[in-house]
Amino acid sequence: MHKKVVVLGGGTGISFLLKGLKDFPLEITAIITVADNGKSTGVLRKEFNIPAVGDIRKVITNLSSIDPEIKTMMEYRFNTSSDLNGHALGNLILTAMLEITGSLKDSIAALSKLLDVKHKVLPITEDCKLTLMGETTDGEIIEGESEITSSHQEFKRIFYKENPIVTQEAVDAIIDADLVILSMGSLVTSIIPHLICPEIIDAIDKSKASVMYLCNAMTQPGETDHFGVSDHVRMLNNYLGKKKIGIVVASNSKIDEAMAKKYETKEQKDPVFIDRKELSEMHVELIEDDLLIVAEDGTLKHNSLKLSSLIFAYLMRD
Repeated sequence: MHKKVVVLGGGTGISFLLKGLKDFPLEITAIITVADNGKSTGVLRKEFNIPAVGDIRKVITNLSSIDPEIKTMMEYRFNTSSDLNGHALGNLILTAMLEITGSLKDSIAALSKLLDVKHKVLPITEDCKLTLMGETTDGEIIEGESEITSSHQEFKRIFYKENPIVTQEAVDAIIDADLVILSMGSLVTSIIPHLICPEIIDAIDKSKASVMYLCNAMTQPGETDHFGVSDHVRMLNNYLGKKKIGIVVASNSKIDEAMAKKYETKEQKDPVFIDRKELSEMHVELIEDDLLIVAEDGTLKHNSLKLSSLIFAYLMRD
């Protein structure tokens, strides 16, 4: 029987992970945040009064076993002077399915069937008005996921404006999991939005699963400046309940000097350093490897297959 893995996240990070993880004999459930209010997703949320669909689209596409041409079509963004400008085709399809079914969960299931997705994708909630909020270390309250990201500030508290109703399927999947993975991605807008839901924390505490964190390779401006791996773990542990992160996977790749300078000057990002002593004192198991590759767009990305193999190897220990 396949091991059951639940992955919590949103954005590009979780999509890259699932691209490789889907090829291993595992039963995967991806639970995705739905509070994004930027770009195509934000426009569709306002017009159709729906939860955010953009991150869900990315995850379904990367989990799909269908022809690459269809995946490219799903990710295609219209470039026009009309109202279609900037919209990803997959977002429009998911929105149409939502209009038809009245349920994001059912819409995801229908699109997953169409694109030959063998694993389960769930929204953390069906709530359409969910708004992510952040309180900075200076006491300023910032409303909206997109606004939080663009503020480049340090936050002492992340919370929702409304109390989300977490999907029962998400809770059940976590309780039944063998491993819960907090995916790489923005701590503030991709991972913590899961951990501020009491039902999610309660499910993690009830589960027999260990909690694994896939650490970001680069810092996030404002959010995680000067952070090492242990700082990321500590920040997430502050939101977790009784059960804390037990395993962290981190890249020890040597980043080319020119590439590091490019990130530093253009994006104000620095490599996340591995502070092994601090992690040992926190009783966190460190799994490290040379995990970074240069993607087609010239950015650094995790080697999805190599990262996934480390996760699978951990699960197969017993």
